[in-house]
Amino acid sequence: MDRTTQLTARRTAHLDPVHTAAPPPVSGHGEDGRAAENGQVEAAVYDPGHRAGPQSRALSGPLPEPKPSSAPFAEPLHVRAAQVLHSNWTGASTVPSHSLYPHQWSWDSAFIAIGLRHVSPLRAQSELETLLGAQWGDGRIPHIVFNPSVPLDAYFPSPDFWRSSTAGRAAGAPRTVQTSGIVQPPVHALAVWLVHAADPGLSRARSFLSRMYPRLAAWHRYLLHRRDLGGGGLASVVHPWEQGMDNAPSWDAPLSRVTPAPARSFRRADLDHGAAEDRPTDLDYGRYVRLAADYRDAGYADGAAGITGTVGAAGFAVEDPAFNALLIASEHALARIARELGATGTARHARAERLTAALVDRLWEPAQGMFFCRDVRTDELIPERGVSGLVPLILPTLPRETAATLVRTLRGPHFGLGDTTRLVPSYDLTGPAFDPHRYWRGPAWFNTNWLVERGLRLHGEHARARRLRGALLETADTSGFAEYVDPYTGEACGALGFSWTAALTLDLLHEAHEAHDVHEAPEAAHGTAEEFGEGAMGAMGAMGGKLR
Repeated sequence: MDRTTQLTARRTAHLDPVHTAAPPPVSGHGEDGRAAENGQVEAAVYDPGHRAGPQSRALSGPLPEPKPSSAPFAEPLHVRAAQVLHSNWTGASTVPSHSLYPHQWSWDSAFIAIGLRHVSPLRAQSELETLLGAQWGDGRIPHIVFNPSVPLDAYFPSPDFWRSSTAGRAAGAPRTVQTSGIVQPPVHALAVWLVHAADPGLSRARSFLSRMYPRLAAWHRYLLHRRDLGGGGLASVVHPWEQGMDNAPSWDAPLSRVTPAPARSFRRADLDHGAAEDRPTDLDYGRYVRLAADYRDAGYADGAAGITGTVGAAGFAVEDPAFNALLIASEHALARIARELGATGTARHARAERLTAALVDRLWEPAQGMFFCRDVRTDELIPERGVSGLVPLILPTLPRETAATLVRTLRGPHFGLGDTTRLVPSYDLTGPAFDPHRYWRGPAWFNTNWLVERGLRLHGEHARARRLRGALLETADTSGFAEYVDPYTGEACGALGFSWTAALTLDLLHEAHEAHDVHEAPEAAHGTAEEFGEGAMGAMGAMGGKLR
């Protein structure tokens, strides 16, 4: 995501205060939707250890405001996590952070929905519906959906930079909502399936899956056909912000071919609130702006008319292991959705397995024990070890030896998990570009660690997964739900009260208390695609209370 262009709270900052105005209720369909439309919501305290059912009371009006406390950690962790999501809710979606990121981000919303389903399945559905409602005609899901009530100068690049409704007209950009023109990792189908599984009755009553499936299928078609720039079956990203790990060292070599935009053509607002040593360099920042502007000026066209033409002059097109692993995981999720809707899902599982084989063939480097990015322009692997190269652990049909090698790499000197670090750093601890505080060049992030924890369980590494889960929960607690942290000390970095950190905390808390979680069963030691559907994407079982 393009947070490298934004303000970053100093590590000594405090949590954003909880807003005093409660968000409006979400409207929906069926009995639950009618209750929301009438201003009636069922409020409950999410208690991950409670197994007897929800403890709720009918309330008139929107969700109650969290009660202030004189003690910073007086409330249990799950309550404080829910308060963050409450504070960051806008009425239709959840912002990552009101002060720094005041719009809707694509993969943020997917992770937020995954956690939000434990306290409000209806709101989790609304989160995804709002995002997919801004989908372009060519199938892409934009990485930002802009809130028109937010001033233009509150965020850069703002809607007037992207000009989606005009520059993106040929690609089918929506006319009634402003968006960016690039994308983010395709975790959406996985999120949709998990949200459905949290409350299948509500989902079926609202026809949630039948409305989401065509949009998700179009999104995957776009990536698999329009973005297969290398010709090997994998999707390429055309901007570092698309992969979500904005200034990772993996982008340094391909970015070096990009002529930066003139410094006078934009203003770096991020340096007003963040130390320059924690931010991208002026040179790289200019390159980010140049790539985005060139893509816009080419009408956001991919393939021969865009990426290999006008934008191709900049030379940025990269096959990334995490981006493609999430696409594969979401293909498995689409297969599950298809089965729920009455189809077989066989073709999608088969496609996911073919993509897994392509991922191993094109991006696996056995001598280094890692997946690497591939620079499509040079057709060479980029020898930088980043957390992106570990994310394929989430894939159920990853070859057994490949998965075992990734676990050894995770434990080894380059990432040090369980030895020198408690959380997985975003970049090689021994790498020349490592910095424990500089965005994606070293700090640990909660979403990538959540993915690694899922992968460890899927491949039978239950003890390591439990330790990582415990470290994530402790760090979320002590850091104030920080955006990212120092991988050695857990020191909070970036924005605090960050939505996906809070949401994934709820998911991990639920998982820790779910006694019949299929991931903990010995037979799940090396999952099949079907086990992935039933396990990593399966229903989470009885909830300790829901807010619909």
